[in-house]
Amino acid sequence: MKKATIRFSFLFAMAAIFACSTGNNEEKATSEDENSTEENSEKSSSISLTPVESPEFEDSMLEMLSPMENETNLEAGAVKFSYNVKNYELATQTIDADIKNCANSPKGQHIHLILNNQPYSAHYESEFTKDLEEGHYVALSFLSRSYHESVKSYGAANIRQFTVGKKPADEEIADLSDPHMFYSRPKGTYTGDDAKKVLLDFYLLNTELSEEGNKVRATINGQEFMIDKWQPFFIEGAEMGEMTIKLELLDARGELIPSPFNPVERTVTLEEGDAS
Repeated sequence: MKKATIRFSFLFAMAAIFACSTGNNEEKATSEDENSTEENSEKSSSISLTPVESPEFEDSMLEMLSPMENETNLEAGAVKFSYNVKNYELATQTIDADIKNCANSPKGQHIHLILNNQPYSAHYESEFTKDLEEGHYVALSFLSRSYHESVKSYGAANIRQFTVGKKPADEEIADLSDPHMFYSRPKGTYTGDDAKKVLLDFYLLNTELSEEGNKVRATINGQEFMIDKWQPFFIEGAEMGEMTIKLELLDARGELIPSPFNPVERTVTLEEGDAS
C-alpha cells in the first residue's frame, strides 16, 4: 500500500511538471506569435499620410480659350492650347517652395493638363502646342503650385472635351456634370530627399468628400487610407523602390462611383541618392 502511494505521488508530480512545461511552451509560442504580428503590423503600417497646408490662391482664375468645347475639326498632330490666367503668376516659385522639402519644379508655377486621366503635362506659359493622335479627349486643366500641388479654389480649373480627327465609333462622350476624380501626383521618379516626402494630390469635380458621404480610398503599396477631405498629403515612410498608388472615388456605401476615370492606378519609383 505504501509503495502504491509513493508511485502515485511520483506520477502526479511528473504530470504537473509536464503540464507546467506545456503551459510555458504555449505561453512562449503565443508571445512569439504576438510579437510576430506586431512586427508585421509595424512593417505594413510604415507608410503614413500627412496633410499639407499651402498658400491659398482664392482669386486665381484659369480660362481655357482653345481647343473649344466639343470642337471636332481639329487635325491630328500639333494641337494649340491657349488659356487666360488671372491673379496667378506662371513660371515663378510658390512663396513657400523653399520650406516644403519636397519635389519642386525649378521652372516655377504652371498649368497641369490631364488628357483622359493620363499622366499630366506641365506648362509654364499660357499658350503651347501638344502633339495629339486622332481620338476623343477629355481635358482637365488646373493651376499648379511650383511643387505640383493643384490650386483647388473655384475658377482655378477648366474641363472640356473635344475630338481630334475622326471620333472612334465606340467612343462614349463623358458626362462632365457627373462626379469625377482625376489623378495628379505622385508621378515619375523621386530621388534622395525628394523620396522622403512625396506629394499625393488628385482633382475632384462635381463632388465633395465627407465622413458620412463620398470618400477617396488610397491604396499605397497595399496599405489603405480612407480620405474624407479634399486636400493634398505627403506620403512618408515608404521603402525605396517601386511605389504603387491606387485611387478610388467611393460613395457613402463604399461602392465605386461610375466614371470612365475611376479607379486609377499608377506606379512611381523612389531612389536613394541626391535629388537632381
